[in-house]
Amino acid sequence: MTENDIGLLARPPIWVVDGMARSLGVKFAHPQAAQPLPAAHWVARSDALATELGMADWLQTDAALDALAGNQAPPGGLLATVYSGHQFGAWAGQLGDGRALLLGEADTPAGRFEVQLKGSGPTPFSRRGDGRAVLRSSIREFLCSEAMHALGVPTTRALALVGSPQPVARETLETAAVVTRVAPSFLRFGHFEHFTHSEPDPDMLQRLADATIAGHYPELIGAARPVEALLEAVARRTARLMAQWQAVGFCHGVMNTDNMSMLGLTIDYGPYGFLDAFDPGHICNHSDYGGRYAYAQQPKVAFWNLHALAQALMPLINDSDKALAALEPYKSVFAQSMLAALRAKLGLQAEHTEDQALADELLRLMAADRSDFTITWRRLAGFSSRPGALNPAVRDCFIDRDAFDAWAARYAERLQAEGSIDTERALRMNRVNPKFVLRNHLAETAIAQAREGDFSEVQRLLNVLQRPFDDQPENDADAGFPPAWAQSLEISCSS
Repeated sequence: MTENDIGLLARPPIWVVDGMARSLGVKFAHPQAAQPLPAAHWVARSDALATELGMADWLQTDAALDALAGNQAPPGGLLATVYSGHQFGAWAGQLGDGRALLLGEADTPAGRFEVQLKGSGPTPFSRRGDGRAVLRSSIREFLCSEAMHALGVPTTRALALVGSPQPVARETLETAAVVTRVAPSFLRFGHFEHFTHSEPDPDMLQRLADATIAGHYPELIGAARPVEALLEAVARRTARLMAQWQAVGFCHGVMNTDNMSMLGLTIDYGPYGFLDAFDPGHICNHSDYGGRYAYAQQPKVAFWNLHALAQALMPLINDSDKALAALEPYKSVFAQSMLAALRAKLGLQAEHTEDQALADELLRLMAADRSDFTITWRRLAGFSSRPGALNPAVRDCFIDRDAFDAWAARYAERLQAEGSIDTERALRMNRVNPKFVLRNHLAETAIAQAREGDFSEVQRLLNVLQRPFDDQPENDADAGFPPAWAQSLEISCSS
């Protein structure tokens, strides 16, 4: 291989000069230089994503480290976008990319993607903050972005994580880090709210809607009422996303309108968490004193947020009845998607009218006994439907064994009614019920080692989480019940 061949393999991303953010002008995206990150070093990289994007070899270079630390800008410089939003149900006014900068849009073998640096220093929207992110929260975002993708949940991705010894003051003194986030778009509900409420500008609002449709919903081009069609499309995607969150036991923690994606992606991993003991009222953000964003509330909050988006689009729709009609499919799409997910988790192939009640009763028993959400569903795959089978592995997840036995009898009858073959059903169930999720204690262990300069656990855990449905017997410890000390972990918005 010649030196020229090596250069081609390691070439940088092909940046798009006229990407959407830049084309919308300074009202939407402000030019902003990143703040240099001293003594930058790699913490972790997602080789899987790098390969998809055609950046695998480039990501091994010093040039990539400089670019993803914010120490070297691509042609055209970096951008910070402006948005507003509702936070915990109250109008918060202008917000914007307070610590995230758009590195650019890149043409890749997988399509066009926005590449964003989170933690790259102050922007015009930092609101007196330092614009930095700390290693602790950056590890959590990096790992969960890739873990959710592996679970099949729509999400922004994480390409790399860069660290630095630069001190950053939060509750304690921590060190700085930058996550490279990748998505088709980081457009939020809040971008639209900004040009209706904070800086009313109907022309800009129209341009933003047109650009969103052209870039991400081309099937709506030429629709009789394209903005209403956009609102309905976002509502449908959001409904499906909420069903996927609930099905894997994911709690977002801060479902503000500025953290809601116009593409139906999971965005902004702050005080998130996966359920351990099943508690529908579980609150993963210790700053959420009222429980607004508790696990069971997430589908309702998403619908509330969609109403806020509809209100932001009213200057273009000009008909509240039509706006409400565009949101209406959310209810049926969520209900259908949730039931379909539960049927899959139960290994059911046919559709029977009693399936919802069967799933609801299992969830009620799990909540009453605080059964481990992930382990219970995973063990259910080994359920034997033959008469008299006790199924001790899953039965042991319940305190009220008599109640479980009664439910198990109904489940066995349901499986027999559709002629289910246990071995085949187990394979299907293990493809939708993960063995491995990013529990808080696993992330905490990786963070503790990283703070001591050992990043191997971050990379190891990433490798495990990228195969969440595989058995991986060598990593069984990562799929076990959480240790007692995990109950005391608290996750906040501070990062």
